[in-house]
Amino acid sequence: MIRIAAYQPDIPQNTGALMRLCAGFGAPLDLIEPFGFVWEEKKIRAAALDYFEAVDLTRHASWNNFLENKTAGRLVLLTTRAATPYIEYRFEPGDTLLLGRESAGVPDEVHERADGRILIPMSPAIRSFNVAMSAAIVLGEATRQLLEPRP
Repeated sequence: MIRIAAYQPDIPQNTGALMRLCAGFGAPLDLIEPFGFVWEEKKIRAAALDYFEAVDLTRHASWNNFLENKTAGRLVLLTTRAATPYIEYRFEPGDTLLLGRESAGVPDEVHERADGRILIPMSPAIRSFNVAMSAAIVLGEATRQLLEPRP
């Protein structure tokens, strides 16, 4: 199973979209605080629609708290600073896809902690995709790889 972790998300609507995505794929979701918004469960539930109860959600008070409680498996960072396109990366069961902040990505200490770094090739006319869209693109590929028989 692949997990999704969001590092200090800034936008509640994207967080809700991540919840819907994870509920749909059956992927656990780790949210790493502090958030760039006030956690108001009513608003988060509205953004997540009726999927709030369906997602396996864990909130972590900090990056260090996340590391202390992290499940086994590799930490795979989605970053525009990577050299490896996500379609060339070999995903494994237990991988956690780590998403950076919408406004700033992740700091160097988080970048350095990742076991793998991948990027989504995109038009040079744009800076990045939104985190929920990025998670969907990569989670779809990771799932495809893990469901496909391996040689």
